[in-house]
Amino acid sequence: MSVAQALQRERGLAAVARDYLSLLKLRVVLLLDATAVGVMVPAAHGHPRVGSVLAVFVGGALAAGGAHAVNCWFDRDIDAEMNRTRRRPLPDGRLPAWHALVLGVVLNALAFGVLWLGANLLAASLALAGAVIYVFVYTMWLKRSTPQNIVIGGSAGAMPPLVGWAAATGHLDLTAVALFGVIFFWTPPHFWALAQLIKSDYARAHVPMLPVVAGEQSAKRQSIVYAALTVAASLVPFFTGSAGSVYLAGAIVLGVGLVGISLLDLEGRRWTRRLWTYSMVYVALLFAVFAVSPFLP
Repeated sequence: MSVAQALQRERGLAAVARDYLSLLKLRVVLLLDATAVGVMVPAAHGHPRVGSVLAVFVGGALAAGGAHAVNCWFDRDIDAEMNRTRRRPLPDGRLPAWHALVLGVVLNALAFGVLWLGANLLAASLALAGAVIYVFVYTMWLKRSTPQNIVIGGSAGAMPPLVGWAAATGHLDLTAVALFGVIFFWTPPHFWALAQLIKSDYARAHVPMLPVVAGEQSAKRQSIVYAALTVAASLVPFFTGSAGSVYLAGAIVLGVGLVGISLLDLEGRRWTRRLWTYSMVYVALLFAVFAVSPFLP
């Protein structure tokens, strides 16, 4: 084999590896993992067990990545119709569809084992429940049938804080439920902003996202309500004693930004992309401040 042929083969293997990794949607996985691991520090009063942290990081990534792979398998027909997704490996024919299904199932089985052995059965069960909701409730049912798909289906993405809390403490409490609520209520304004930006894609694929079915103004108005509920849920850890005044101040400032941009978005498309971008910054910073709150006033 010549040097040129070896290099071509190496590039080919690298491209295939990238295609398999793309099924896992690692950027989303990283955000979900951050919300799971971040809550473990306050939950354990600043001293989470290293083994549990590693189990949540690895097991959470496997569970979320596996669920995404099954999503890619089931939604390959929709993805083929949308400009944003038509170049993904399955609709583009670069990988056999069944590979994604098998990969997703195997990764979730591994995730359950890692979390059970490294943390506890409750954490493992919650991670599995999140994957099941994402695949069977959101992907296979709600996404194609109702404009409230992302509202109800958003409970899957809200599971990681529960997983992290359960791994650190062995139980759930009001703080954990509030953190679940933060992600649950945050999901609609975040996702509907994206849905407005690519509304024509969803319309072409006949996916009943709220901006397509009810119009952008309806989505914007409902986003304000959910943004306000997100902020309300974010304040609960202060009142339960799980976070101090610095966290409270951070949650209020970040929350004012989320609600404020949601209100400005009523003017039209000019603020929609900013809302989508800020919503990602919001959740990352909020959970970061919460993670370090045991070391702050």
